[in-house]
Amino acid sequence: MEQRPIPEPGPNEVLLQMHSVGICGSDVHYWQNGRIGDFVVKKPMVLGHEAAGRVVKVGSAVKNLKEGDRVAVEPGVPREMDEFFKSGNYNLSPTIFFCATPPDDGNLCRFYKHSANFCYKLPDNVTYEEGALIEPLSVGIHACRRAGVTLGSSVLICGAGPIGLVCLLVAKAMGASQVVISDLSADRLVMAKELGADFPLTVKRGDGPEELAKRVEGMLGAQPHITIECTGVESSVQTAIYATRPGGVVVLVGLGAAMTTIPLLNAALREVDIRGVFRYCNTWPMAIAMLASKKVNVAPLVTHRFPLEQAVQAFETTRQGQGVKIMLKCDKTDQNP
Repeated sequence: MEQRPIPEPGPNEVLLQMHSVGICGSDVHYWQNGRIGDFVVKKPMVLGHEAAGRVVKVGSAVKNLKEGDRVAVEPGVPREMDEFFKSGNYNLSPTIFFCATPPDDGNLCRFYKHSANFCYKLPDNVTYEEGALIEPLSVGIHACRRAGVTLGSSVLICGAGPIGLVCLLVAKAMGASQVVISDLSADRLVMAKELGADFPLTVKRGDGPEELAKRVEGMLGAQPHITIECTGVESSVQTAIYATRPGGVVVLVGLGAAMTTIPLLNAALREVDIRGVFRYCNTWPMAIAMLASKKVNVAPLVTHRFPLEQAVQAFETTRQGQGVKIMLKCDKTDQNP
C-alpha cells in the first residue's frame, strides 16, 4: 500500500471515489511476473481495471456526469483519433490508455481520475459490484459478437474461469440453445451448471484433443457451430479446432504461449474460421442494458470480498485459484455490494 496525493481531474475528466474493484488474472500476473508479453512493468504501477465508483468532482468541460453519479469505468481510453478509432475498433489503437497495463496506472485506490466519456452512469437497480463486473462481462460480449452467437447456436466454451463463465452468460442471453463448457475443476463446472450451462465436461490432464472433441459431439449430438477458447492452453486450442463443425468459428480469448502448435490444415480444409479477441469495444451500454433488464445475472460470480487494506490477502486468494471473482472494497464508509 502506498499513499499518493488525490488527483485533480482535467477539463474532460471526473474524479471518482472508488467503490468496488475486481481482481483479474492479469493483475495477479503483473504482480507475480512483472510482465505480460511485451507489456513490462518498469516502475511501480497501480493495479486494477474492473471498477466502479462515485463521481466526487467533475472537470470544467464535462456535460454527461455530475457529482454523486454512480459509474462503471471502461478502462481503455483511446489517446488519438486514428484509423482504429474512426472505424469503431478503438481497442486496437496502438496508443490506447489502459488501466493497469504498463506504463498506465489502474484504479485499485481510494480516488482515481478518468475520462468522463469512458465512465458510464449506472441505473439505480445495478450495484457497484455489478458495475465492476461489466469489464469481464464485456470480454464475453465482444467474444460472442466476434463468434457470431445467435438464436439457436450451439457453443463449446473451453475453460470455466471468470471469463468462460461470462461467455456462458452472454452466449445464453444472445440465444445460444446448447452450451457445453469444459474445465479441469469440478467446482467451477458446478458454478457453470448453476449459471445455465447445458453440459459440463470434466477434463483430465492428458486427455487427447481429438478424443475430447468426440465427447463434445456426443453430448450435443452434433459438432458445435462455435467454440470460445478461454484457457490459452495449447491442447485446449487444438480441442477447440477439432470440435468445431465445418464452416464454424473458433474464437481465441485465452492468452497462452507466443508460439502454439495447432491443426491448421484441419481448420483450413473444413473452413473453420479462427478469430482473435483483444479486450472489447463498444460494450458498456449493452452490458448495462443487460444487467438493468435482469437478462444477465453476474452477482453469483463474486465469491470473496476484502477491504482495500487486505489487498495482498485478496491477491493471494486469487493466485491460489480460490473462488471465482474476488472483489476489493475501496470505500471505508460503504462496504456493500
